[in-house]
Amino acid sequence: MPVRPALIPNLWYKDAPAAIDFLCRAFGFEKHAVYADDEDAEIIHHAELVRDGHMVMLSSYGGDSEFSRKSKLLHPQDAGGNTQSIYIVLDDVDDHADRAQKAGAKIILAPADQDYGGRVYSALDPEGYAWSFGSYDPWTAA
Repeated sequence: MPVRPALIPNLWYKDAPAAIDFLCRAFGFEKHAVYADDEDAEIIHHAELVRDGHMVMLSSYGGDSEFSRKSKLLHPQDAGGNTQSIYIVLDDVDDHADRAQKAGAKIILAPADQDYGGRVYSALDPEGYAWSFGSYDPWTAA
C-alpha cells in the first residue's frame, strides 16, 4: 500500500487567488481543489495544491473562525517574519530557482552545495513565506 503524505502545511494568504497562481507558476504546484466564496471569488476558504504527490493547503488570511481566534496565526507581513519554512525535495535545483526567480520569487539564498549533501536554495514568495528547495533527501541520505 503506497504511503500518502499526511503532514500537510497550511498557509494563509492576503491575496489567496494570486498566491495560487504564483505557487503554480513559480514553484510547480498544480491545483487539486479550490473552494472560493460563493459571493466573493477573491476569498478562498480552502485550496489544495500538489507537487510530485505532496500537498500544501492554503486559504485567505484572516476571518473570524474559531480556529483563527484560538490559534492566533499571523501572516509573515504582520508578524515581521516567519516562524517556520517549508522544504521541498526536487532534482532540478538550479532550473527550479531560475523558474521561481523569473516568476517573481525573491531568492534569499542562491543554489549552493551543502556540507551534509545535496544542493539547496531558498526563496520568499510575494507575501513573504519562506520556501527552500533542494536535492537533499533525508529519507535516502547515507
